Amino acid sequence: MKGIILAGGSGTRLHPLTLVTSKQLLPVYDKPMIYHPLTTLMLAGITEILIITTPHDRPTFERVLGDGSQWGISLSYAEQPSPNGLAEAYIIGADFVRGHHSCLILGDNIIYGHGLPDALIGARQKLASGATVFAYQVNDPERYGIVTFDGDGVARTIEEKPKAPRSDWAVIGIYFYDPEVVEIARSIKPSARGELEITDINRHYLERGSLNVERLGRGFAWFDAGTHEALLEASDYVSVLEKRQGLKIACPEEIAFRQGLIGREELKRAEAALTKSEYGAYLRKLLAG
Repeated sequence: MKGIILAGGSGTRLHPLTLVTSKQLLPVYDKPMIYHPLTTLMLAGITEILIITTPHDRPTFERVLGDGSQWGISLSYAEQPSPNGLAEAYIIGADFVRGHHSCLILGDNIIYGHGLPDALIGARQKLASGATVFAYQVNDPERYGIVTFDGDGVARTIEEKPKAPRSDWAVIGIYFYDPEVVEIARSIKPSARGELEITDINRHYLERGSLNVERLGRGFAWFDAGTHEALLEASDYVSVLEKRQGLKIACPEEIAFRQGLIGREELKRAEAALTKSEYGAYLRKLLAG
């Protein structure tokens, strides 16, 4: 399975912060935002990842993340010149994913929970065909793609940013698809907003009975960090958990080390480059066992 991180757009809701850098490179407490979707894909066991960003921001992403070899993964890059919708990721990344199952995650989505790796790996393993998405309860459903369920918990409808939502279950920004998604993305038309909507891809799978929706319960936290308030809330959340537990959230070095993607020598090199920081101290703790 291959992964795509969509980290484009101009981040206008976060101006003037995003006049300085890409939204997905802004800090969420102690790490760049992009570390969160990146490590989510790593927790799903995905090591071949395409990062789609703007032509302007691509050099910065390449400088921050490199080719991924320091974490035992492979990163490549592509450009989205203008924000034409989430579904365009599968047109831009068609050659990268063609013939493979894939997982698309949005660069400003932060997901955390004790059972997250199991949920991700389970979604990946069950995806013989069709699509699997995740839903999360929200108190402002008009902002999201909203899914409704029947009495048996089976998804029945999906609407993009409905004015009168029929449910408070939002489809969050991580999507597992079979190889057919490339052709589906090519077939959809721009919405009234002028964008290729990911909801239209999901609706295509729903209408043919091959969309699985997994509901994330109270033990999970999800942030769409596209506003100042959400960015602050996500930073506060990460800060509280890290300080109370003494553990790091979204630490690619730790995940790579524990998954056997890198060894002690690679972890030592990472620690040496960060030796004066609190982050480096955490890597030293990992080395000490």
